[in-house]
Amino acid sequence: MARVILEIDTQLYRLLKSAAETNHLSLEEECCRRLMGAERQSRYLQALLAELRAEDEQRRAKSH
Repeated sequence: MARVILEIDTQLYRLLKSAAETNHLSLEEECCRRLMGAERQSRYLQALLAELRAEDEQRRAKSH
């Protein structure tokens, strides 16, 4: 599996992380919520979500 490395805006990442904690969600869930909601579609969020899913798959593969 190829590893994807994204450069992300630190302030935006912190805002997403804070929103996830406020909403009692994981970072991935917060990104999904924003992508599915009425909020602006964001290539950044789509890329971050893809990275989070890839990391989750890698963790699962290592634990089996």
